[in-house]
Amino acid sequence: MTETPPTGVRRVLLDSGYAFSAFLIALPAFVLVVVVLAVGLGLSVVVGGVFLLTLGTQVARGFARLERVRLRSMQGREAPTPHYLRAPSGARPWTRMLTPLRDPQSWLDVLWAVVGLVTAVFAFALTVAWWGAMLIGLTYWFWQRFIPYHPGDPDGSVTLASLIGMGEGRDAESLLLLGVGGFALVTLPLAMRLAAVCHASLADVLLTTRAELQEEVRRMAGSRDAAHLAEADSLRRLERDIHDGPQQRLVRLTMDLGRARKQLADDPDRAAETIDAALTQARDTVDELRALSRGIAPPLLVDRGLAVALGELLARSAVPVESTVELAAPFPPQVETAVYFVVSEALTNVAKHSGATRVEVVVRDLGDHVEVRVRDDGVGGAHTAKGLGLAGLEQRLAGVEGSFAVTSPPGGPTEVRADIPTGRG
Repeated sequence: MTETPPTGVRRVLLDSGYAFSAFLIALPAFVLVVVVLAVGLGLSVVVGGVFLLTLGTQVARGFARLERVRLRSMQGREAPTPHYLRAPSGARPWTRMLTPLRDPQSWLDVLWAVVGLVTAVFAFALTVAWWGAMLIGLTYWFWQRFIPYHPGDPDGSVTLASLIGMGEGRDAESLLLLGVGGFALVTLPLAMRLAAVCHASLADVLLTTRAELQEEVRRMAGSRDAAHLAEADSLRRLERDIHDGPQQRLVRLTMDLGRARKQLADDPDRAAETIDAALTQARDTVDELRALSRGIAPPLLVDRGLAVALGELLARSAVPVESTVELAAPFPPQVETAVYFVVSEALTNVAKHSGATRVEVVVRDLGDHVEVRVRDDGVGGAHTAKGLGLAGLEQRLAGVEGSFAVTSPPGGPTEVRADIPTGRG
């Protein structure tokens, strides 16, 4: 669960602490990394120089890890850690030493240690200036009485207020600084947010962007693998269904027709009965093939779209259905297929296993994704680990980068929920 971002005084204090401490961390990071890399580069022709270069990248990596912790704890950002290159187990020391130098993220960490000092100086200076202006301005009226007058101005008539025409003496000076302090107090949240965001945005780009890209690649690879597994499972199931159903009927049909041909000459009446039985087998085979075709690509879905296909599916439900279908526009074929099979498989499970008397189906187009919910009042206890077709649905949805969840406590109710990206947003 994502935590609620801090607001109000806590947000100002976190931003101030982050911006103020940025310089205290960036300065030693800059000095250490630049000095170690510079010396290592100068000695790069010898082994010791390569060691120093590797050491410099490791120092930069350490400061980068610290900055990611600061981003998470003080700025509330996700700040994922990228996967660094690792030498294979059992690699030679020379290979282990060179591996960090081949990692692009190592050099992004080094770049952060160098250029992060610039934004750190800005954030630090802005923080000190704004807090100083606020604190000095709001309290000057109190402690100004303890400041001795300058020998050249024994009555204290020459002040900043007098120079800009606001009056002479420390009372005018106190009013002026009180206005400056009030302005600094009112604008402090904006100034601290600017200082923190300036430094944190650069850290985000250099220290976490590659991690996000790596995660996206892993997610896409997982979706591709899930799609391949779902396709392989569908093909195996189709092969099994054809073998156990239409293929057996066709074998029997062949045998019946062969027997009828032999009976035509000797017993025409028996031949007619055999042919009638063969016709029944043929009709049943056609019905089974049609049912199997719905599991591959339902004809209505292909020909007339998702809304019509869902309407036909809900009308065939063995359990009374209350439906809400809100579809604004056509979707890509893979999205329509995924939505259809979520509803189809969920209704099949309700009819076979739930003992429900009523089922509610909701399909909504929410722009960037389609929400599918199927809820029944059955006995509950459904789970993807139990099979029941739900595990296949989970794989199918992973193949289109969708999410899938089943809530089914013992005693019910059961709710199947899927969110399928449409690719619009």
